[in-house]
Amino acid sequence: MTAQTDSRDRRPRRTARRRVVDTGRREELLRQAEAIILAEGFTSVTMDELAQRLGCSKATLYSLASTKEQLVLAVTRAFFRDATAEIEQAVQAEPDARQRIRVYLTGVGTAMRRHSHAFYDDMVGYEPTAQIYRKNSAAAAHRVHELIEEGVQSGVFRALNGHFAAQVVAVTIDAVQSGVLLERTGLTAGDAFSELGDLLLDGLSAGQGAFAPSSTAGRSPGGQVSTPR
Repeated sequence: MTAQTDSRDRRPRRTARRRVVDTGRREELLRQAEAIILAEGFTSVTMDELAQRLGCSKATLYSLASTKEQLVLAVTRAFFRDATAEIEQAVQAEPDARQRIRVYLTGVGTAMRRHSHAFYDDMVGYEPTAQIYRKNSAAAAHRVHELIEEGVQSGVFRALNGHFAAQVVAVTIDAVQSGVLLERTGLTAGDAFSELGDLLLDGLSAGQGAFAPSSTAGRSPGGQVSTPR
């Protein structure tokens, strides 16, 4: 999906009013602001409204970020950073190289449930956050490629074009995020990534049921390809 820059100016005015906030309070306010922005998006939410809903002054809110733009960027980066850390922890805890792709994709689906379509639309429609999204989508495709290569090296996956499979995952992530795939299939985000994991594992797995390479396949008298028995 190509992100389009929204012509509306979402950047708030800068303010000289700042207030020193202790680290614990600052982190709590950031978590609360993140929850609101992920649930509702950021186009229509003002700093005045955020301060009121967070139960703090605007001076306190501006101690977290100097502008609304900076706050939105901080929330977006934190979302991807935290999701990546959680997913990688789960992947590293899985000893089966074959199952790591499923664990990874399930983790992506779980993370995606944390934000709304409104946040996604705002994120891809505003170029600074769209850049963060594209960077993390590319990183996800690269990580899947790594997991595929690990599986090939350990002998649980057959050798194939891992880069292609990784790009299929990247396109699917974008289709799920945009809602197009979910609308057409009726699946939830988590279910969609579970299905994708099954498709990848069935297609990649070595052993019985895997397609034989074309060099080892025989041809019937009618010219049809038949695998060795």
